[in-house]
This record gives sequence, structure tokens and C-alpha cells, in this order.
Amino acid sequence: TKEAGFEALKRFGEKWGKKYSYAVKSWENNWESLSTFFKYPEEIRKLIYTTNPIESYNRAVKKVIKTKGNFPSDEALLKLIYLSTMDLEKKWQHKQKDWNGVMSNLIIYFEERNTRFL
Repeated sequence: TKEAGFEALKRFGEKWGKKYSYAVKSWENNWESLSTFFKYPEEIRKLIYTTNPIESYNRAVKKVIKTKGNFPSDEALLKLIYLSTMDLEKKWQHKQKDWNGVMSNLIIYFEERNTRFL
């Protein structure tokens, strides 16, 4: 919950506040923005804090971009990222546990952004 998260942040600050004062202060000052995470159901929260797929995607896109050198325009770069994403999507094998439930929640919370899957 949001309250439990804030209590954990306070405990973290007590333990690590001297060593990481800037980070703790930043988190405390921006708690309202950071805590929006808690308004979503557990399925969506798990997607938010699980970064391995995102890091893997970023690494694959960087690999493609790095081999191409310069781009004549921003549009050319965006097209390459789009095409590499389409290729990567074909290779994705691992399915998120209970993906149908996750997708249902994503459609409810982000209906205006998620028209591709409707």
C-alpha cells in the first residue's frame, strides 16, 4: 500500500540517509509522484518494477543503432527503431504470467494508449 511504502521509505532513510542523503531526500520530496505506482493493481505494478525485459529491449535496439552510424533525419532513426522492434517482437518467447489478466488491467487503466490490442 501507499502507506506501507512510505513507512518503508522512512525506515530506509533512517538506515541509509547519511550515506545516500541526496537520494533519500529526493524520494521523500517526490513521494506523491513516486507513489502513483500504488494506484495500480498488483499485475501492473509487477510490470513496472520488473526491468529485465526493458533492459533487454534497450540493449537490442542500441545494438542495431550502433551498427548503422549516422542517420539523415530523426524520422530515419524512428523507422529503424520501429523495424527493429517488429523483428524483436517475433523472437519474444517468454509470456508474462497471467498475461490475459495483465492485459485486461492495462486496457482499463490505459485505454487511450492501448488500442493495438483491442
